[in-house]
Amino acid sequence: MNKATQRLQDQEQLKKLIIEQSRIIIEEEGWSALSIRKIADAIGYSVPVIYKHFSSKDELIEYFTKEGFEMLTTQLIAAIKTNDSPADKISHLAAAYWVFAFTHQKHYEIMFGVGIPTCEAIQSVSEKRKTSDVMYGAISDAVAHSGRTHIDLHLKVKTFWSIMHGLVAIELLSNNQKSIQPSAIMNDAIDGYIKSLIN
Repeated sequence: MNKATQRLQDQEQLKKLIIEQSRIIIEEEGWSALSIRKIADAIGYSVPVIYKHFSSKDELIEYFTKEGFEMLTTQLIAAIKTNDSPADKISHLAAAYWVFAFTHQKHYEIMFGVGIPTCEAIQSVSEKRKTSDVMYGAISDAVAHSGRTHIDLHLKVKTFWSIMHGLVAIELLSNNQKSIQPSAIMNDAIDGYIKSLIN
C-alpha cells in the first residue's frame, strides 16, 4: 500500500471516529452538548483536525439529518413491501414512521427540529424528498385503488405527514413513558385518514 492510499484510509478512519464520537455525545448528553471542541477532546485530536472533516457543528448536524432521512425512507419502503391492500399499507406506513421516531429519537429530533433550533440547510436536504416520495406512492396507490377522482394527492401527503409528525412531536415533548408501539390516538387518526382516502 502506498503512502497516499494509507493517508486516505487514515482520513476515512478519522472521519468515522468523529461521527461515532458525535453519536455518543448526542445519545448521552443531547444535541445541545455537541461541539467541535468536545469531539476533539474526546478523541484526542486538535480542533483544526476536526475542521478538516466537518467545517462546523451545523455540518455535523446536517450529516445526521441526512442519515436519519435515509434510515426512515428505508424503513418506510420495507413496511409497504407486502401483498396487503393499499389501505393496509397506509397503516403499515404510519406504524413504521412511529417506530422509527421512537427507536431513533435523537435522529428524529434533529430531522424535524423537535425542541431544537435548526439551520436552513437541514430543512432542504434531498433525502427528505425521498421520504416524501415513498409516502406519495403509497397514498397514490390507495386513492387509485378506491376509484375516487379529484383528490389532491399533494394535500393528502401533507396531511398524512402532519398527522404523524404532530402526534410524534407531542409524545416526544411530553413527560410520558415513550413506547415504540403506536398509540391508540395514532391508530384512530390513521383510521380516519384512510377513510378520507377510500370512502
